[in-house]
Parts: sequence; structure tokens; C-alpha cells
Amino acid sequence: MAKKILISYFSCSNVTKKLAKLISEVTKGDLFEIKPAIPYTNADLDWTNRDSRSSIEMKDHSSRPEIEEKLSNMTEYDVIFVGFPIWWYIAPTIINTFLESYDFSGKTIVPFCTSGGSGVGQTDEKLHVSCPNSVNWKPAKLLNRATKSDIEKWIENLAI
Repeated sequence: MAKKILISYFSCSNVTKKLAKLISEVTKGDLFEIKPAIPYTNADLDWTNRDSRSSIEMKDHSSRPEIEEKLSNMTEYDVIFVGFPIWWYIAPTIINTFLESYDFSGKTIVPFCTSGGSGVGQTDEKLHVSCPNSVNWKPAKLLNRATKSDIEKWIENLAI
């Protein structure tokens, strides 16, 4: 691929991380893990507890968990894949933090996600507002149990 590609991802259980690595293999893109400044514990991720950190963040759509590290060379990339698990039918708010941390003018954004049971929901709608200057926003793709072959077909159909 002639374009410089970044595969960024947030993963708590390594499911999204595995897909990010497959996408990196297929695209020859660079990997970047979106890590929270304060790592999530199992208790933080307990969606059945409405007082858990993740539940509180997801109830507050203005929540922007801090990211541990920022990329200094984002301007070098043409295409940015952004991976995450679906939480409450949308991306975790740390993804908004990531998207709002950079100027994506002229870039293609390709969201991909995993989920334990829900669909993509309002993911595109809720995320795209965090990076309004991207030239080409691709629809979020749910990639549960995707194989390398599935990824190759998806990437080919993206026409990036």
C-alpha cells in the first residue's frame, strides 16, 4: 500500500489487540496501543455495577479518560484504523479522547470494533463528531472472530 497506515487500538481483554495485529499484518501498518493513563482494573470494567469506572464514564458522554501516551508523528499517517470494544452500543469514551487529541485533516479514519454481544449501534455518529476534519470516514466495522482472510477482503473493499 502506498499510503502510510497506523493501526491504533484500545483493548482490555486482548480481543481487539489480536485484530489490530492482523490488520497490521495485512496492511503493513504501524501499531499503536491507546493506553489509559490509569489502567482499568477488572472492577472498573464490571458493566453490571453501575458505580464501576466504565459505567460512570459511559453514562457521561463528556467523559474523556486521559491517555498515557500521545503519538508525536501522527502527521505522517494517511490512514488511521481505530479499534476498540463496543461498550453500551458505542465506543468507550477513551476513543473520543484519542480522536480529539490530533488534527485528522485530510486523513482517512477506519473504525473497527469487537463486541461480546451488541452491534455497532451509534458508534459512527458518536465518534465522527470527535474528528470532524477527517476527509474520509469509513463506517465502523464489527470484526468479531474475523480471520486473516476476512480482514484482507474487508481492507480490499475499503479501497484505501
